[in-house]
Amino acid sequence: MGIKAVDFSLRINPSVCFAKNAPRPSSKLRFLNVRCSLPLSSDGAATGLADRPWKVADARLVLEDGSIWRAKSFGASGTQVGEVVFNTSLTGYQEILTDPSYAGQFVLMTNPHIGNTGVNFDDEESRQCFLAGLVIRSLSITTSNWRCAEALGDYLAERNIMGIYDADTRAITRRLRQDGSLIGVLSTEQSRSDEELLEMSRSWDIVGIDLISGVTCNAPYEWVDKTKSEWDFNSNGRDQETYRVIAYDFGIKHNILRRLASYGCKITVVPSTWPAAETLKLKPDGVLFSNGPGDPSAVPYAVETVKEILGKVPVFGICMGHQLLGQALGGKTFKMKFGHHGGNHPVRNLLNGRVEISAQNHNYAVDPASLPEGVKVTHVNLNDGSCAGLAYPALNIMSLQYHPEASPGPHDSDCAFREFVELMKSTKQAAGRNL
Repeated sequence: MGIKAVDFSLRINPSVCFAKNAPRPSSKLRFLNVRCSLPLSSDGAATGLADRPWKVADARLVLEDGSIWRAKSFGASGTQVGEVVFNTSLTGYQEILTDPSYAGQFVLMTNPHIGNTGVNFDDEESRQCFLAGLVIRSLSITTSNWRCAEALGDYLAERNIMGIYDADTRAITRRLRQDGSLIGVLSTEQSRSDEELLEMSRSWDIVGIDLISGVTCNAPYEWVDKTKSEWDFNSNGRDQETYRVIAYDFGIKHNILRRLASYGCKITVVPSTWPAAETLKLKPDGVLFSNGPGDPSAVPYAVETVKEILGKVPVFGICMGHQLLGQALGGKTFKMKFGHHGGNHPVRNLLNGRVEISAQNHNYAVDPASLPEGVKVTHVNLNDGSCAGLAYPALNIMSLQYHPEASPGPHDSDCAFREFVELMKSTKQAAGRNL
């Protein structure tokens, strides 16, 4: 270790510098020599200095368009690649973190202040966090909520999920709205060059990848939990009859299952590859095709399963399930510019003219012009006119592109579960009359 010394001199006129009422400058001056020494390491860097009392930027988000966004890290460390999307929800970051539909994606929250309510273990929507990382503007330095069990940063670190804060989320969102969703690389590793991270972002793609196989369950199981009484709503006038539902897990959220159970359904959850023949052997009253991540065209096995079930029992598709139904009916799906992600999307129900504020999370949509005759578009997204719901009465089919269970989001669309129950009830009654 070496020592670097710096010498400099000060020429001081004491009568000017220290007198209360300074007189005119005097010719009598004093000289003061100062010598400062600083220990250096072998590579010339200063040592022995105290750490700064604030965190400095130690992470980079490198987008495929070549832009580099420096920020501060929290949660896990390392390097991760994913598709960057923005979410406009004001609350519910924990439900977003545990939504399997975000597999392979970095979620940028447009709400600037995140983490103030901490996390709890009642609001999780799946068994783990599936997203690639979290991008936020301001990370709360404290938590204040009666249900808080852990701080957000600790929660992400334990689950090996990367996060960054002090990122310019407004500028990144504008770029995504202008150019569309972009592939990015998030890294805290200073040994990796910007060029290396940029190459990683340009050599990875989310289109055509089967992401469902990484989030589905491994074996069938029974679901019995209902919405807790203190959180339940729309409970008046529910049918007391029980209906047997098979739910295909393409990345299903727990609150979808809770809402179905609260409406009187006995649910068996099955993996995404579960054969249609095995489902029909169980003689269900209805089948649910759940939400899930990624490109519906990347899972042709799921489309074939849907085809084999159509017309045999009533079906309800949500999000990915809606898109798979569209393909199974002969329609086409397409990738949207930046998708719909948030809890504030207006949707018009074309059957009754009612406008619902909905929770949405998808990057693909069904092209209504490609659907065969007899399939009705029942809901339309009022932001861009895209298809938000389908029905095919001849085959007892209903579907929604958005999330009627919310979590997070408004409850405007919860009545869709009642409509599915009514569809199963009327089909069951018609079958009884035909015996």
